[in-house]
Amino acid sequence: MSFDVDAVGVRNARRIPIHRTLPRLIRDPFGALQAIAEEADGEVVRLELGWFRPYLVTNPDHVQHVLRDNVDNYVRDGQGLFWRPIRRLLGEGILADGPVWEASRRNLQPLFSAKHVESLVDSMADMIAAAVDDLDRYAREGTPIDAGAEMSRIVHLTVIKVFFRDRITVEQAERMVPALDTIATSIAFRLLLPFVPNAVPLPGDRAFRRAVRTIDEIVFPIVRECRRDPGDGDDIVATLCRARGADGQPLTEQQVRDDVVTMFGAATETTGVLLTWLWPVLQAHPEVAGRLYAEVDQVVGSDRVRREHLAGLGYTRMVLDELLRLYPSGWLFPRTAVAGDVIGGVRLRPRATVLISPFLTQRLDAHWADPLEFRPDRFEPGVSGHVHRYAYFPFGGGPHQCIGKHVFLVEAQLIVAAMLSRFRPRLASQAMPGPQVAASLRPASEVRMTLLPVQRTLAA
Repeated sequence: MSFDVDAVGVRNARRIPIHRTLPRLIRDPFGALQAIAEEADGEVVRLELGWFRPYLVTNPDHVQHVLRDNVDNYVRDGQGLFWRPIRRLLGEGILADGPVWEASRRNLQPLFSAKHVESLVDSMADMIAAAVDDLDRYAREGTPIDAGAEMSRIVHLTVIKVFFRDRITVEQAERMVPALDTIATSIAFRLLLPFVPNAVPLPGDRAFRRAVRTIDEIVFPIVRECRRDPGDGDDIVATLCRARGADGQPLTEQQVRDDVVTMFGAATETTGVLLTWLWPVLQAHPEVAGRLYAEVDQVVGSDRVRREHLAGLGYTRMVLDELLRLYPSGWLFPRTAVAGDVIGGVRLRPRATVLISPFLTQRLDAHWADPLEFRPDRFEPGVSGHVHRYAYFPFGGGPHQCIGKHVFLVEAQLIVAAMLSRFRPRLASQAMPGPQVAASLRPASEVRMTLLPVQRTLAA
């Protein structure tokens, strides 16, 4: 699809000058971006950040144009400014475009199909229940826990058992997860200041490089061992070691490494970070918490969470959907225009950078009533169908929609049900944390909470 960028009626984007954006963008990036999105009111605007001048696209029609209707013109350019720090960790593959991406997606898609994920639910439920059991001692002792660390632990124990089949050991995962955490936070300045060349050092660069070395020290030996004898297993590493790339040749050691790191990071980071937001949200909304607790008590009770419980966890799913609306883990989707285009009557030249953000679009009052309020009832069956498809896109959209969407939804429901069938959270702080600039949308401060055994709470 192509457009005449010089056609009559086509205009240049309204510009937001640097003196209005950069100071607040550094001090309060999410507040600054929200203010710009509200002022734009659905119009495509251009952010003037020195010589770096990206277009901010928030209108759902325009988002659909970029992510689906004209998707071939908007690439996740590995050399693009926003992708540079990510590319240094993940390389090419599932996050690329064109034949390379198509080959990676084709290789991994069978492992994430609804049918295959359904076959893994029992194993996921068992691992989650066992991981939640480990929290008993903290509850008995009244010892506060770091919610983010514990959500991450539960998720990565489940992921390595179910999707990596123990090719990654618990000990290795316990080294990888902090390294990935460091990577996610250390690139903050690179994300905020993407126009700064890699040769110019920024805070976090050294920590980033150390963390990447840690990842490589763990993953490359795993890949080499598997390549010698991949077998016929359906774990992610073996699947990639047997796979072929866009050129029809077996994947190189580097390609397997890149996709293994991408899939491990995505599978653990997204769910763990989102569920960290759940606990302060429940504390801030006791009416939501009460209804959620009642559902888990009725459906799961004192049982260990199982596959058959999922069908009864309708409100739990609504809570997660609303959590994804306000706190999408993937908060920024940059794209580079291959050719000139017109979006909403605004002219874009070739190589223009386009910024799309679920965090911003999903908070627009043009599409959501009281958008900053946490209201799971928005996702009552039959209600959310009236919302524009691209007013809510926490997993992206079009052909590049997140491959692990179905895994996330199943795993997150099981974790919430397993946690709340055993415990009630009591947070150390009453304040709702703000978001932190990182690769994923995480709370800016640690979420510490004490777990109260359910029987003690019910008896009170």
